[in-house]
Formats: sequence, structure tokens, C-alpha cells
Amino acid sequence: MGDSASVSADHANIYRSLGVEPIINCRGTFTIIGGSVERPEVLAAMEAASGSFVQYDELAEAVGRRLAAVTGAEWGLITAGCAAGLKHVTAACVTGGNPEKLVRIPDLRGFDRTQVIAPAYSRNTYDHAVRNVGVEMITVNTAAELEQAINPRTAMVYLCAGGGSAPGQPLSLEVIAAIARPRGIPILVDAAAEDLTIPCVHLTQGADAVAYSGGKALCGPQCAGLVLGSKALLMSAWQASSPHHGPGRDDKIGKEEIVGMLAAVEAWVTRNHAAEWETWCAWLDTIAQRATQVEGVTTRVQQPTGLSNRAPMLVISWDPQALRITGEEVAEDFARRPPRLAVGGYDSADRASITIAPNQMQPGQADVVAARVHAILALQRPPRPTGMEPPAADLAGLWQVTVRYFSSTSQHQFDLQQEGNWIVGVHRSDFSSQEIRGQIEGDQVRLRSDARQTADNVPFMFSGRVDGGIMEGTIHLGEYLTAGFTACRQAAPMSRVRVTVPGGPPLAT
Repeated sequence: MGDSASVSADHANIYRSLGVEPIINCRGTFTIIGGSVERPEVLAAMEAASGSFVQYDELAEAVGRRLAAVTGAEWGLITAGCAAGLKHVTAACVTGGNPEKLVRIPDLRGFDRTQVIAPAYSRNTYDHAVRNVGVEMITVNTAAELEQAINPRTAMVYLCAGGGSAPGQPLSLEVIAAIARPRGIPILVDAAAEDLTIPCVHLTQGADAVAYSGGKALCGPQCAGLVLGSKALLMSAWQASSPHHGPGRDDKIGKEEIVGMLAAVEAWVTRNHAAEWETWCAWLDTIAQRATQVEGVTTRVQQPTGLSNRAPMLVISWDPQALRITGEEVAEDFARRPPRLAVGGYDSADRASITIAPNQMQPGQADVVAARVHAILALQRPPRPTGMEPPAADLAGLWQVTVRYFSSTSQHQFDLQQEGNWIVGVHRSDFSSQEIRGQIEGDQVRLRSDARQTADNVPFMFSGRVDGGIMEGTIHLGEYLTAGFTACRQAAPMSRVRVTVPGGPPLAT
């Protein structure tokens, strides 16, 4: 297909033919923009695998044996992504490889082991993969709480690599292993975005299984994952995954992705990681040199401290008052206008910045990024307007809010207070109540609240206009796309009920 530049152009043309403008990835291995670029070895292996049929259990056995030889782990398993690996290992811990139990998931009535313990630092949006099996999550904060939480119903311990699991931390993997393993409780580590270590550091520290994403550092298929660890446990996990029927059938992985993921692991041990790092640093240097041609712009390279998302990071900073643009505004401009760039945008009281990660950039893109950064920071802008347009309405009070999702509606409520342009209050959504904040300028209203629960957050960013007793507009739901809303002011009649306070303790309850 030609050199890398022509390959990149071909891919861009594929997306443009659909009306989708491609993105230069300066952010890292985020699933929502495609994860990582698959290595040539991976693509070649997938193409080679596509022309023949194979029995999947035989393939899994052969691949498991080969992964063990390459990585030094007892066994290996390739799954339909890291999250699928977490789900399959959880199912294995719950069922013990018993298919009569497997086909009953997520109905765990009658099962012996139905609880998963996780340190508080490990509760995250990705543990849905664990919860999908139907287990009860038990969250602990200390080693003493872990000791107390373990009981005959404990199926496994789940934790995220890095941070609190690192050696020396109060509830590190090694501390957890010293408590859980003598009791026969398996430990699953989510190391999705980490560099693969050989031998695997987490297995060395006491984990029974470690899951990685194929579409991150390994640069394998985006829809594949890697699990290393105990052969008995991973054979039960394979039993719980497609092509076998049961709760894992929906996590199907093709023979092409299995072979492609194996190729990515094999390539990992032969890649020149030092040369890759030097290339990344050279790209960042090209961008930094161009950015600092703008007066007042400074740069620094931030080095990684752990194994996750391991790459140098260029931080470009400036005074937002001097350049009359914020970091978030730069990131938004880059995201919406071609050539599109994915960068991080950040702002503090007196400093704006963007961050650029090079590990998923491709040859030739550093010059494009450098030019785009220089152009936006060097642009002469008029002074920002001072002050805000006076509000066209007083929004204080109660509002009944109809939220229109793609295929349903919900009834929410605002209880708002207003001081000038600024609004605070309470947003009552379907399952929770949370603070809401925002502003009104003229008749334009912008409000935000966040419905939070353990490991999850749903942002509600309301944008609309007010006309009399009606507010109407759209809701940006972050990764959950959009919705519409209409809010109607609600009269709040004065309640006139006398309150009587007893003179002593009650005589009956």
C-alpha cells in the first residue's frame, strides 16, 4: 500500500468518504477516538488468519501456550477487549468452571461465591465489566477491612494497577495478596493501559490474573484484550467466553483478532522501545520549538511516573489574558476545525495550557501539529468583552423539567437561586439530587450538574433560552451524547401548617 504517509492518507480518505473528518491523535490511547494504531505485524497476521477456518478451542489452547512462552506467565488468554477479560475472569471465579452455573449468570441464586471485594481506589467506570456478572461489590479502605470482608461468599478481589496498588501503599497488591491468597481468594488486576512487563510485575507481586487492553500500549487490535495468569483460572475464563454459549457469548472475538493480538505481544518483545521514545521526544521538540516562537509561551516535557499511558507529555502554557484564549478554548478549536487534533486543555486562575502526547502520532504529523499550535497562539485577538449581558429573567424558584432522551422521557426538577448572572441550586434527576450551577446572559441559560454514584458520573450540561416561564434547549451528556429539555416554572404555594414542639420525650413512638 506504500509508505506510512500514503497509508495514513488512504485511511483518512475512507473516513472522509463517510463525511467524517479524521483526527490527529495527540491525546493517547482513548477508545472513543480509536485507541491505538495497529502495528504492521498485527495487520499482516490478521490478514493471514482471515483466509482459513480453525476450531476455536484448539486455537485458544495453542495461543495460550504460545503466550506463556513469550511472557513467562503460566498461561494466556485473548479476549474481546480488556473489559471482556475482566468479565470472563469474574465469571470464572463465580462458577469455578462449572457450566451449569455459567449458564445461569447473572442470576446467582444458589451460588456459593457471589461477592467481589475491591479497594475504594479501584472502584471505577470499568468495573461494570465485573458487575455485569451479577456479583455484589464490597468496597474496602484498609487491610483490616479487607480481612473482615473476606467470607465464604467471596469470589475474588478486583483492583486497578497503579496508584494505591503500588508497593509501599497501605492496601497495595502485595498487602492484598498476603491476606487473600492464603484464604484461596483469587486476585484480578486491571492493567488496561499499562506497558506489558516481562515477567509480569503484578503476577510476581501476587495476582492470579492480569488484564491488558490490546488497543493501548501493545498496539494490537482495538477489539482485543490480553489476560495472563493461572492456567486453571484462565481456562475457566475461556469457557465463559465466546464461542461458548452463556453470558460471554456477547463478547465475541474473531480468529483474526486472536492471531493479531498474539502478533502484537510477540512484537512487543522485539520492538525497539528506546528508539520509539527518541522519536516521540523529537516530535515534541519540533512542536515545542514552533510554539515558543510566540511571545509568552513556555513548554516543558512531563515524564511518566508509572506503567500506565507511559509516554512523554509536552505541556504548552501561556497567560490567557495576554493571548486572549484559554486552554479549553484551544482544545475545543482543535477538536472541531480541520486539521483536527485531539489534545488536553486545562486552565487555572492565571495560566492556560494544552498537553500533547506523541505515542499515537504518526510520521509527518508533528509538523502539522506544530503549525496548528503556532497559528492559534500567534493569532491577534481583540480584547475580551468585559462584564456579562444583564439577565433577561429571574430564574429563582422551582422548575418542572421534561428531559427527552432518544427513546424515552424523564421528569426532573430544578430548585434554583439567582444572584445577578449567576445561578446555583439543586437538580433532582431520576435517581439522585445534586448541585447545579451556571449562568444566564440575556435570555441564554447554561447550567451544569453531575449525577454521581460509586464508579460512575453522568454530566448534565443544559444549554437553552428562557422565555417567560419556559426554558428550553439541549443537554450535552458527555460520552452519553445529547438530549432535549423543556422546563416550566412551578408555582410553590406557601404551606401553612403549624409546628408543635413537645416539651419532653415522647410517650409513644
